[in-house]
Amino acid sequence: MPASFIIRKAANGQFYFNLTAENNKVILTGETYRSKAGALNGIQSVRQSARLDKRFQRMTSKSGKPYFVLVAANGEPIGRSQTYASTRAMRGGIAAVKRVAGRAVVRDDT
Repeated sequence: MPASFIIRKAANGQFYFNLTAENNKVILTGETYRSKAGALNGIQSVRQSARLDKRFQRMTSKSGKPYFVLVAANGEPIGRSQTYASTRAMRGGIAAVKRVAGRAVVRDDT
């Protein structure tokens, strides 16, 4: 299965996307947007930002689990990972986003 950006509609009517790897696992969840066009712009921002390691902010949750936030050129967050069991696993998630973001297909599930 190809890597995909899947656009969805949240319960509050806003739009968001998930980036999935080839194994169909979610590796990044986008911010919410008022319109589908906003979500599509967010996807473009992910494609551009994922090329640059400095755009990945490595974080630790309150429970001590590592995760990352991908930020745009303006410093605003555009996507967040799940929490991981280890820093090594988080690094693997970052590598997956870098690997697939540029070529992932867009699928509209709204």
